Amino acid sequence: MTARIQVSHQDPDNDRPPPVRPALGSVAWKETVHLLSNLPLALVGFVYTVTMVATAGGLSVTAIGLPLLAGGLLASRQLGRLERTRARALLGVRVEEPTPLPGPRRAGGFFPWLWAGVKDPVAWRTVLYELVRLPWGVLTFAVALVGLLVLWPVLPYVVRWLSNVDRLMVRGLLSPSDELERRIAELESDRGVVVDTAAADLRRIERDLHDGAQARLVALAMGLGLAKEKLLEDPEGAAAMVDEAHGEVKLALQELRDLARGIHPAVLTDRGLDAALSSVASRCVVPVKVAVDLPERPAAAIEGIAYFTVSELLQNVSKHAGARIASVEVWRTAAAGGGRAGGEPGAGARLLIRVSDDGRGGADAVGGSGLAGLAERLRAVDGVFVVDSPEGEGTVVTAELPWRARG
Repeated sequence: MTARIQVSHQDPDNDRPPPVRPALGSVAWKETVHLLSNLPLALVGFVYTVTMVATAGGLSVTAIGLPLLAGGLLASRQLGRLERTRARALLGVRVEEPTPLPGPRRAGGFFPWLWAGVKDPVAWRTVLYELVRLPWGVLTFAVALVGLLVLWPVLPYVVRWLSNVDRLMVRGLLSPSDELERRIAELESDRGVVVDTAAADLRRIERDLHDGAQARLVALAMGLGLAKEKLLEDPEGAAAMVDEAHGEVKLALQELRDLARGIHPAVLTDRGLDAALSSVASRCVVPVKVAVDLPERPAAAIEGIAYFTVSELLQNVSKHAGARIASVEVWRTAAAGGGRAGGEPGAGARLLIRVSDDGRGGADAVGGSGLAGLAERLRAVDGVFVVDSPEGEGTVVTAELPWRARG
């Protein structure tokens, strides 16, 4: 089984409808319903848009003209959202929602908010969409209705052609304004992933402290208290209790060291990825060959993500792979997807990680697995995560991170 997750970009092919078939399947019926519903919705949108623009334009010489126009354009955004939802449900067109306009407080006051609303490109493109939709809605309604009554053999082909025009209109006029809008939407989604991940890490640290070192230190304090009470009456018993407490101190220190290593290992800060990954590899239950080829250290955040990615992947090798040997390779590329780079990286330089083993394969990279969690974490920093794990042929995991130089 080969599972691949690439989290940096959406695949445009996901929006393509299945091929046209003469028989009326579910896709053809959905497209027919979309075409028949074009006319009533186009009438509502056209009447609202014409009324709003005419009223706001006529009152533009008064004090309420611009606020009325800004409010009308804000409502036009909601019509655009309705059309995107309808296209997603009936045509399978997945268009990202544009970034919401900031409120007056975030915009810096009423007048900056008013100006942003008046010149909102998303709302104006929705206005254009509603204006051109009325004649198109009349045409599609008439053709779809006639097709339902007398053109059964060719109806799937007719509705597909008309629906493709609708798809183009939705993508062209109702999508976010430009690449920056789409990037903002991606960053807002990634910010949620980062916040959730940080909260989960804090809960894990709190749980480990409460159930591990804290409980052991409480038992140690009780043991030392009993030893203090027995010090004069039973010196030998007190000495034995002190010896036992000494052992507990060692275990508590080891647990605290392990916890600190799980937060951020000192060896990574002091000596970089090569030494830190070699330390992780030494704790793996199978022999691991580590090769780190980096001309300089990356930024601390990228270095930490790379370390914990390899650490979790090697834990999976120890627990699930059934492998005899594994390898870790880390290098820098001059551009995304390129080969190894020895010179100065350009703007597209990336940090590549490859962890492979000769185990049983069949790694599941979907659902709620640990690999899916890693993919989400890398996605939050513009990363790519690919798993190639055929049954019985081992597993190769490739992770790609943006390169940022230290300092």
